[in-house]
Amino acid sequence: MIVSGESITRPKGQTKAPDADAPSFGPTRELDFELEMGFFTGRSNEMGEPISIEQAEDFMFGLVLVNDWSARDVQRWEYQPLGPFLAKSFATSISPYVVTLDALEPWRLEGMPQEPGVLPHLRNPGPSHFDIQLEVSIQSEQMTKPQVISRSNSKYLYWSFAQQLAHQTSNGTPVESADLYASGTISGESEDSFGSMLELCWKGTKPITLHETGETRTFLADGDTVTMTGWAQGDGYRVGFGDVSAKILPAK
Repeated sequence: MIVSGESITRPKGQTKAPDADAPSFGPTRELDFELEMGFFTGRSNEMGEPISIEQAEDFMFGLVLVNDWSARDVQRWEYQPLGPFLAKSFATSISPYVVTLDALEPWRLEGMPQEPGVLPHLRNPGPSHFDIQLEVSIQSEQMTKPQVISRSNSKYLYWSFAQQLAHQTSNGTPVESADLYASGTISGESEDSFGSMLELCWKGTKPITLHETGETRTFLADGDTVTMTGWAQGDGYRVGFGDVSAKILPAK
């Protein structure tokens, strides 16, 4: 886990081209961001003691912005037959501020309908989502200012943070104070609200144009700086999370 402002180095891993007979090892060609939010826990439970949906928010210290970077070509090879490892483990960036749930109380709202209905132990006892506006921008080394490429909102999460923690601990797994749990990619309903390059560019078939320079992107290039911003908008004021920003350095 790294804080905003720290650069990341392009990771290496195993990939396999569709026409190749065997995998090869080298830098990822499909480096991606994932727009997420996360929560830090503020309490611990004992092993074997689940945290109920009603108790879950009492275990949360506050929320942060999360960029859970992904190497998509490494991920595509790794998840056959298991799951991503090197594709996800190289970096996770977070914003500088932790915003408490009390501070976000004015922006609490109902989440989207969940169909089919969830089992009783995961039913939210009340409004458990938050109206937090989110933006992602890219700035290449040739650009003088960043360009916003995605606008989303945490209300688009299907599962609430409380549901995530209740599910995680439903088998009795222990939680330690200061653990970080991330939401998964937050994507809205329109094409300009998707939370990753994979979605925004439709798996590389619809490149994004950086208008200042005319450069195009399907995935992230060395020298690009990715910045995520989040805030809850009040009447003449904001409760903000700051930026989570990182520049991509070439592979070593």
